[in-house]
Amino acid sequence: MPASDKEFVGSIPELYDRLLVPMIFEPYARDLAQRAKAIGPRDLLETAAGTGAVTRALSAALGHDTRIVATDLNEPMLERAKSRMPDAADVRWRQADALNLPFDNASFDVVACQFGAMFFPDKPKGYSEARRVLKPGGRFLFSMWDRIEANEFADVVTQALAEVFPADPPRFLARTPHGHYSADPIRADLLAAGFSKIEIDTVREQSRANAPHDPAIGFCQGSPLRGEIEARGGIGLDAATEHAASALARRFGKGAIEGRIQALVITAVA
Repeated sequence: MPASDKEFVGSIPELYDRLLVPMIFEPYARDLAQRAKAIGPRDLLETAAGTGAVTRALSAALGHDTRIVATDLNEPMLERAKSRMPDAADVRWRQADALNLPFDNASFDVVACQFGAMFFPDKPKGYSEARRVLKPGGRFLFSMWDRIEANEFADVVTQALAEVFPADPPRFLARTPHGHYSADPIRADLLAAGFSKIEIDTVREQSRANAPHDPAIGFCQGSPLRGEIEARGGIGLDAATEHAASALARRFGKGAIEGRIQALVITAVA
């Protein structure tokens, strides 16, 4: 995975939070929060919190009886998350690497991670760290995007950009967010990390946007895909984004649009 796949900088956190979070992340944030609520944790660690979609859902679902520690490797994303929850007394924010967590063994009842494990450069190490900080019998709840073909907006944007840059198509979305969906390797890595009772659910949702430009801007300018587009030069970021928006309009219409999204949601017992 190129280092640029983890660069959530500049205007990316704001665009990501404003456009992508309600469009694709919030449905799964609510799902993960309800799964955590059913466990009833007193101490919960969130890794790869991003701009706080799951943090907000967890805080609302669990209430003040649960102490939440929300972490992310990327400080600009974490700052955006903190700005959305300035009065959250139940949440403690901390910059931290999910592969080297600054917490004692057996500190948490639940570790939650929404769509972050795909970015781990060493996934077995990330799973082992989650296992280390969990109490015996604790749960690791996390989600991974399914194949890009099952996530229609992302797939159309990727195909559109391949038309703009045929010699070297930007592949961030297919390579990283949608590149780690095979259940067997996930299960094997979790077992090797010491987890048991692993459940992998396929969860289908609908993605909604007010107009085709919203997912085009969200993906092309509010994710690390932006860096790939800019590095190629040529027609430029704005024109590439416009081409993606036109492709989305042809596929889904020019007004409010909907498309399928699909993810794997995994529960593993420490």
